[in-house]
Amino acid sequence: MKYVDVNQALLTTGASALLIVDMQEKLLPAIQDTDALRGRVARLAQTARRLSVPVWATEHWPEKIGATHPDLAPHIERTVAKTHFNACREAVFLESWPAGRSRVLLTGTEAHICVLQTGLGLAQAGYEPVLVTDCIGSRRASDWAAACERWRRYGLETVTSEMAIYEWLETPAHPAFRDVLALVK
Repeated sequence: MKYVDVNQALLTTGASALLIVDMQEKLLPAIQDTDALRGRVARLAQTARRLSVPVWATEHWPEKIGATHPDLAPHIERTVAKTHFNACREAVFLESWPAGRSRVLLTGTEAHICVLQTGLGLAQAGYEPVLVTDCIGSRRASDWAAACERWRRYGLETVTSEMAIYEWLETPAHPAFRDVLALVK
């Protein structure tokens, strides 16, 4: 049996960053269960900001697909426009990535295209991408499932938004616990 160092396995606020991939107004209506997805991503982003975890977003061809949904925009520190499906192919993206933030939690759309390709690009660049499975969406359930399957095939980590939130908090004694709990419930 292989033993895992739990101190390295759990997410921490100091090593984490949240990436919201292409949650754009014109794209979201085509995504399955879009309102619930947007709500979960917003809660995770609000929690990240309260806990000093950087929140970045990408926008795929914003001049054609539009800006990030206005429900999410207030929680984002930096937005990077892109033309590649894999955000890592944009020179400005990794050049200015926050120092020390090696564990990148990925959310957004579409799970099987831009989210998956960006996650694989981050892994190739030496980061530790973490797929937040309840915060990704696609137009079809089969595409969402294929993205998760392929993600696991390459040995990459998956979590849910609540797993990330409670790992970041570490204890109900955390000063932000009550505020974050109100978001989760």
